[in-house]
Amino acid sequence: MFNNLIQTLYNLADTFWVSKLGTMPMAAMTLVSPVIFLTLSIGTGINVAGTALISQYIGSNDEEKSIKVSTQMFTFSVILSIILGIIGYLLTPFIVTFMGGQDEIFTYSSQYLTIMFWEIPGMFLFLVYTAIKQSQGDTFTPMVLNVLGVILNILLDPIFIFTFNMGIKGAAIATVLSRMIFALYAIYTLFAHKDGIYLDRNNLKMEKDILKEIIAIGLPSTLGQSAASFGFVILNSFVISYGANTLAAFGIGNRINSLVLMPVMGIGSALATIVGQNLGADKKDRAKLAVQTALKLSTILMVIGGVIMVIVSSSIVSIFVKDDPDVLQQGTEYLRLVSISLPLMGFFQVFVGTFQGSGHTIYAMMMDMGRLWGLRIPMIILFKNFTQWGPNGVWYAMLLSNAITCVFGFIIFLSGKWQKQVIHKKKALA
Repeated sequence: MFNNLIQTLYNLADTFWVSKLGTMPMAAMTLVSPVIFLTLSIGTGINVAGTALISQYIGSNDEEKSIKVSTQMFTFSVILSIILGIIGYLLTPFIVTFMGGQDEIFTYSSQYLTIMFWEIPGMFLFLVYTAIKQSQGDTFTPMVLNVLGVILNILLDPIFIFTFNMGIKGAAIATVLSRMIFALYAIYTLFAHKDGIYLDRNNLKMEKDILKEIIAIGLPSTLGQSAASFGFVILNSFVISYGANTLAAFGIGNRINSLVLMPVMGIGSALATIVGQNLGADKKDRAKLAVQTALKLSTILMVIGGVIMVIVSSSIVSIFVKDDPDVLQQGTEYLRLVSISLPLMGFFQVFVGTFQGSGHTIYAMMMDMGRLWGLRIPMIILFKNFTQWGPNGVWYAMLLSNAITCVFGFIIFLSGKWQKQVIHKKKALA
């Protein structure tokens, strides 16, 4: 949970300092943030595949295969992240234009996004490190490195933004440096230390069979999260049609909401490892009990969080708003509305963690894609054209799509199909 809090603080630090520059830079950063998450979703798919495979091999006492999968995942991630970073850097002007960025917002968005694409290799490397550590039940070490990265980011943000007078570009540079330094150190430790699961230099060359395993499990998650992230790109294009103030309010509300969701995101990540190891050890009942416990815990936490957010939403939003009553009002309205759906988001994170940990990522993909493309975006179009709700129509569509998606996840959970193993165990010796 604390690790997810730290990840959220990366975004909140940038949001806080960029908000001091005014509404336009804040709106610009909000506009292009889904593009970063779209690219990151590919790395997350590899991370999900690694967590599922490594944890199940650990559960079945096959450490050799765990090490091999980890090393192959590293090689694949390095190559893919460099390619994606270069492509994204070159296509930035076209991406911002496609999303509806014009004039000042185009300038600020392009400045921020071109630099943020340098962060892709660092993000991918740290995802590999996190998958390897979490598969062994070690969530503490990645958290420590994340804490150090956030502290460095918080220190560098005002220096680059204001002292060096780099504006929104400074926020991006501070984030890239903070991420890359600790990602490289994390990977170094996996090569240097031979205890537990580590990276083996002898297995760096890609092996087709293992790559197929990683892709087979990671691809559905990548497609689901990529489709969801691209859905947020489209969503932002709808939000910006209501004006820069609405987009800025949306961005601030999302980052605050991410902070509140931190506990259930942590539960979902932990659950993926627990489910994977228990299914690898053929303990299906224990895996199911873990999911049920996670559902109860997430519901309690999100009900408490939702009540608190409704009460203090205006005060929190005001921290990020600089002399703009309209942004404050819209941000407060949005935050209060999404607070109502927090228990639903708890269910969503638990079900996604369950399906990812079990290796049945197709179900997680269906939830990710269906929530955005099957439900939310069609609802937004309908509400925009056939109601007088204005920006609130977007918020209502978000709430309803979350509710329906959770019902789907619950049905899949009850079916028990997610309990089937996905690993190939060594054949017993005669």
